[in-house]
Amino acid sequence: MYVKIEQKLSKGFNLWKEMILANGDKLKKYGMTIAFAGSDKEDDNTMTVIVHFESMEGMKGFSGDEEIIKARIDAGVIIDQSKMTMMSDDSVMNHSG
Repeated sequence: MYVKIEQKLSKGFNLWKEMILANGDKLKKYGMTIAFAGSDKEDDNTMTVIVHFESMEGMKGFSGDEEIIKARIDAGVIIDQSKMTMMSDDSVMNHSG
């Protein structure tokens, strides 16, 4: 399943990027793959992440993991402004026409 996460940052995208790259073990633990993550061109503190989870249990595990929550907060994620949206299974990926 794919999930879109829209979140505000207080310390810019690069610190978030360093945090997520340092937590590859957590991504593997929860069956996560980051398909895309990037900040808005005009605002380094507004970002979107598209994540693939192998299971609902993995998504719930990630969402409730206190260590990753702390790491995200330390990296500048403003948790109460994060929005997680489940995406439809009906999608198009990597289409170049």
